[in-house]
Amino acid sequence: MLEVRGAEGYHASKMQRFYQAMHHIFDSQLNLQAEDPYSNDHGGVVTEAVKPALKKPPMYCVVMMNDDYTPMEFVVEVLQRFFSKTPEQATQIMLTVHTKGSAVCAIHTKDVAETKAAVVNQYARDCQHPLMCEISPADD
Repeated sequence: MLEVRGAEGYHASKMQRFYQAMHHIFDSQLNLQAEDPYSNDHGGVVTEAVKPALKKPPMYCVVMMNDDYTPMEFVVEVLQRFFSKTPEQATQIMLTVHTKGSAVCAIHTKDVAETKAAVVNQYARDCQHPLMCEISPADD
């Protein structure tokens, strides 16, 4: 005999089959845990704590290059704004760039160093100065 159900009866029957299937899966997982020889009395799996072997990422120097056109005051401003240097630190680095041709502004991971150099280079261009920063691997 064919039973005719309305939409509610169809959905209720479908939900009942779903809950029965989920109950079966849950019971199966409980049985597997009960048979697990590595589980402890509390039903959890015993694992050995292993710390991953981590090594420090390679570091890179942000190097500011000297040019004959960028004002010293602008270099000091850049060092303070983008590298969080004090006025004294910024002046010292600026003088090193001026006298030696280049100086390390900061040391960061590669992605941070690349970003800092790119931001400084763009800012200098926007302000119509030829100031340039590059990155190079830091000596360990």
